[in-house]
Amino acid sequence: MPQALSPSTDQRVTYSDRSWAQFKLIQKGLEDCPGVRLFYCDGTVEVLMPGREHEFFKSVIAFLLEIFFVEQGIEFYPTGSMDQEREGEASAQADESYCMGGPKAIPDLSIEVTFTSGTTAKLRRYQILRVPEVWFWEDGLLSLYHLSQGEYHQVNHSQIPELSCLDIDLLARCVLMAETSRLDAARTFRQGLRG
Repeated sequence: MPQALSPSTDQRVTYSDRSWAQFKLIQKGLEDCPGVRLFYCDGTVEVLMPGREHEFFKSVIAFLLEIFFVEQGIEFYPTGSMDQEREGEASAQADESYCMGGPKAIPDLSIEVTFTSGTTAKLRRYQILRVPEVWFWEDGLLSLYHLSQGEYHQVNHSQIPELSCLDIDLLARCVLMAETSRLDAARTFRQGLRG
């Protein structure tokens, strides 16, 4: 009997007024549940079970971004949805994350695919974690936020030196193109990088 595909939409549960200790118990209880992502900030625990569309977009963004790294000869270290934590304050599991060069405790870039609003709350946890740059994919657009003097500011181009020449519009167009053909998206993206 064929297995059913995962739901196309995200499933999200939020608990308010929770302590760090309660969050750690929830985290422990869900450690054998692959694909479930947990977040903690300002007493709120968020449990996310990403849907098929969510996973598709995060994977395509990572695929194209890694093409960019290879084409540009940039050494990178993918950290996926690893736990990013500041004990007692915040915890996040980005959809994708990257360190430039080699591994670091906190990645240089975290990427989140969002199908609901809440960018401000999500930025708060990354601010506590001091992630230098956070990108959000929502409604076919990439929004970039760079941490400067302890605050996030929206930017048009990445402020991470290795990513500063990346054409964000080209990346977004190719992510959307990938809904029809991943091969065409990769070819177009490569041509744009070489053009």
